[in-house]
Amino acid sequence: MDSGTTPDPASGADTQRRERIDPQVWKIAGVVMLAPLMAQLDSTVVNVSLSTLAEKLDTTLTTIQWVSSGYLLALALTLPLTGWLVDRVGARRVYLATFSIFTLTSLLCGIATTAPSLILFRILQGMAGGVLTPLSQMMMARTAGRNMARVMGIAVMPVMIGPILGPTLAGLILQHAGWQWIFLVNLPVGILATLLAWRVLPPDRDLRVRRSFDALGFIMLAPALAMLLHSLETLASGDGTDPQGVWLELSAAIVLLAAFLWHATRRAGAALIDIRLFRTRTFSASAATQFLTNCMTYGGQLLFPLYLITARGYSPSRAGILLALMGLGLLCAFPLMGKLTDRYGSRRVATGGALIGLIGTLPFVLVDRYEMPDLMICALLWLRGTGLGSINIPSMSSAYADMPRERLPVATTALNIVQRLGGPIATTVLAIWLHASLGSYMNDTAAANGAAAAYATANFAAANHTAAAFSSTFALFCVVHALGVIAAAMIPGRKNRP
Repeated sequence: MDSGTTPDPASGADTQRRERIDPQVWKIAGVVMLAPLMAQLDSTVVNVSLSTLAEKLDTTLTTIQWVSSGYLLALALTLPLTGWLVDRVGARRVYLATFSIFTLTSLLCGIATTAPSLILFRILQGMAGGVLTPLSQMMMARTAGRNMARVMGIAVMPVMIGPILGPTLAGLILQHAGWQWIFLVNLPVGILATLLAWRVLPPDRDLRVRRSFDALGFIMLAPALAMLLHSLETLASGDGTDPQGVWLELSAAIVLLAAFLWHATRRAGAALIDIRLFRTRTFSASAATQFLTNCMTYGGQLLFPLYLITARGYSPSRAGILLALMGLGLLCAFPLMGKLTDRYGSRRVATGGALIGLIGTLPFVLVDRYEMPDLMICALLWLRGTGLGSINIPSMSSAYADMPRERLPVATTALNIVQRLGGPIATTVLAIWLHASLGSYMNDTAAANGAAAAYATANFAAANHTAAAFSSTFALFCVVHALGVIAAAMIPGRKNRP
């Protein structure tokens, strides 16, 4: 008898069956990703149309800005509720309810006749949106399991196209239809998506958990997130209105967050957010990577347009064409993430992506010495977009890989809160640093030549020395990228599949 091991043909077939993704998973992914797609497209279209809304509703830009800011603050208020709602009511019911509310409030926004009524309806829409995005992510993680990287790499592509199509869609609507259609265009998509969700999404009675509502935790966490996001957004925008009030708001938010962390430590699993999740290396490293990825993404969205328009004097349209290469890089990376993560593991792919993003950003530190041609800028922005597109999905997949299905709602809520804080913190720090760098140069000029001479040469100084301020800000930005590389390298290595 041959003592060697004979390959079992059935084992190869079993492996293929395990690797093949059930068509039902793709159906569910396609349905749940309609929610973030519609939310992304809606936010982009509205932000582009704010000046038109102010004109049509006969109000100021400062007032109409609350159409966008109110939506974001309401979103922050309801975000902590996602995990508890799913545990008590069930993911399918919450999804159907919140998507219906989002669609209904789109109708209300479309028929609004005054700025206050429009702002009110946008706040209600934001409350639904705060639950929809993490809920979609959680349902995909629950359905796809270990195949999440492969599924999300394909399913998330339409969501990424939303911000690219948004400005074009807004222009077409405002040129050929009334401003009301900015919101009414959501109705057919919302109705179709709700019907599809009712037909496709499976019931989840066996996954519901009777968890008591942490009212005290919600009272502390929800306003803390709203005040933190609002104060950071105000600081990043450079709005000098009542600076003492902004810093007081930021301080109150930090105190409330600290109080919630103390409260959550005492209540453990009964808290609104179970912070014990962050004690595990897998989840904490993935959460840190997600936070820093958002810092890189939103920090770049602030810094690169400012550099191209302010320092290089490009028109917004010319800058937009160059910046589109970064979005193209993201789209090129996403479809490959599933196969690469399966082959090399989350840590290697996420760390490699963070390194590529750093390499694509480093040359901008030298903008005060060398004027890069447009072709080089395009190549670097594409490279940076490809790198950033290679971080999120592997790190998110790692966070959910070993998470019990019953803990996914709480884990998704915690991860989304950490994600959402990265962008405002990065943009605020970079904006303050850039403003201070520009101001320090003008102060040095005034000290050397007198205030009159400084103002007389302001245009010359802006033309010749603004690049130095951007150079130092890009250097700080590269430090953020380097921290992202370190965080991604802390993600545990791939475990062998059974």
